[in-house]
Amino acid sequence: MAFEPVIGIEVHAQLKTNTKLFCGCPTTFGQATNSHVCPVCLGLPGALPVLNRQTVLFAIRAGLALNCQIQPQSVFARKNYFYPDLPKGYQISQFDLPLCTGGYVDIVVDGQPKRIGVTRIHMEEDAGKLLHQGAEAISGATHSLVDLNRACTPLIEIVSEPDIRSAQEAKIYVETLKQILEHIGVCDGNLEEGSLRADANVSIRPVGQDAFGTKTEVKNLNSFRSIERAVIYEIKRQEEALGRGEAIVQQTRHYDDTTQKTRAMRSKEEAHDYRYFPDPDLLPLVVTPQQIEEVRAQLPELPQARRKRYRDLGLGEHDCETLLNDLARLAYFDACVAVKGEVAPKLIANWILGEMTAVYKEGKHGFEGSPIIPERFVAFLLLIQTDKISGKIGKELLPKLIGSTQSPSELVASLGVSQMTDTSALDGIIADILAANPDVIEKVKSGKTNAADFLIGQVMKQTRGQAKPDLVRELIHQKIQSL
Repeated sequence: MAFEPVIGIEVHAQLKTNTKLFCGCPTTFGQATNSHVCPVCLGLPGALPVLNRQTVLFAIRAGLALNCQIQPQSVFARKNYFYPDLPKGYQISQFDLPLCTGGYVDIVVDGQPKRIGVTRIHMEEDAGKLLHQGAEAISGATHSLVDLNRACTPLIEIVSEPDIRSAQEAKIYVETLKQILEHIGVCDGNLEEGSLRADANVSIRPVGQDAFGTKTEVKNLNSFRSIERAVIYEIKRQEEALGRGEAIVQQTRHYDDTTQKTRAMRSKEEAHDYRYFPDPDLLPLVVTPQQIEEVRAQLPELPQARRKRYRDLGLGEHDCETLLNDLARLAYFDACVAVKGEVAPKLIANWILGEMTAVYKEGKHGFEGSPIIPERFVAFLLLIQTDKISGKIGKELLPKLIGSTQSPSELVASLGVSQMTDTSALDGIIADILAANPDVIEKVKSGKTNAADFLIGQVMKQTRGQAKPDLVRELIHQKIQSL
């Protein structure tokens, strides 16, 4: 029997606020354990939560970017469960009245567009973190310690519709979400630090059947590779179980990246198991239409719109995606395009993604606060575009621009590296090289035109890379034909 996977993804994104959701403790990552805590995030008796306004604004921004309806009134609820990293014994979340509902995300799979529905986006506080001892993961650990620095950190949970039909789609969906959240400035998208985590709800059903199968939830997938591999494994595991006549058990499962397998953690809870009820310490959250429109007006250009604009500038898909995945480099590219003058955007992209990225990787500088301001970089590229210098000379010149106060033109003049385009100056050099290589001339005459590359290389070497390669090639072939 052929089966069809049915997959929904829940993404937890940590919001880029300076302080926590209900208290003033900082959200800085990597600090000493249990150093950023207070009576509120420790859940001490009598401590009362105070809602962080910036969290709400960020959540609304995410909802608008994901095409959701922003609800004028939403309610915080207590989600009751007991776990060592949850000091209050409940998590403040949103249940039946979330802030955002009914959105969608457009993805592209193998060149084909697909729309994934977003059921809801709600705000909630994060739990603490268990530090497993005696092993790298929970498997094999002898005991665990609790760090509550992360407790009460603001999250949004983005719940998709069960519209995903493959592990590849699941991976691309989360990648697309990450890109959007980064571009609108609400989440840094750092999977390694846990700023973005995904849970995959996976079920299978016979092809053609409308009813869903029994689902399992694979928790805390913190890399795109893990998302894809975990879903692939879980689909295969369920297919094999049904093939043996076994029933799929609804449960929460853990994915082990080392073995690339999932294993059962506990039976899957239902909503009633958490005994949700409105938090008595927090009033209903009321958002006005004016506040929503103020957030909408501040939305930056979204990745999909940028991608279209870059294609219109002549960039290919690979260039677009590479730029979109690095915000500092992207901002530098946009700044260069804004002052480009006659310089082709494709040339700007090629040099930013190629040589400039390589130079900055090797040095102490980066695109954020680049020592080569966009106007200076564009002036440098204009020298290449107008054949004042060759691409080879440009590669050697680029690192020198970082430590120089001269303009690109002045630097070229002081180093004497202008491109040679004077045919009279090249004629003598080419004549000497041809005279020294009669065997190569014979190869070219016999139809082995690639042999001319050796002669071109000799000219470039003798002119220290200053000759224009296309001109050298043309002159060499002309002279050989006249012999």
